[in-house]
Amino acid sequence: MIADDLILDIVDAKSLGDYRIQIAFSDGLKRIIDFSPFLQKAVHSDIRKYLDPNLFERFTIDCGDLVWNDYELCFPLGDLYEGNI
Repeated sequence: MIADDLILDIVDAKSLGDYRIQIAFSDGLKRIIDFSPFLQKAVHSDIRKYLDPNLFERFTIDCGDLVWNDYELCFPLGDLYEGNI
């Protein structure tokens, strides 16, 4: 659980393939997140399109957040920190 007074950012993220991303947070925690269950369960076409591996791989870090296509897809930082998406 994140402390209320902790300012947290994503400082690095790298793809591990198969919709998994290793995320490094500003407090030193590293977590591997598997996005495939979320993407496979999605019904909206704007989310399902990220099942295309080439599109999924185009994530960036913007202002400490992990984002795709100018925030078209992003996740709450606290959820990523806890490993829950």
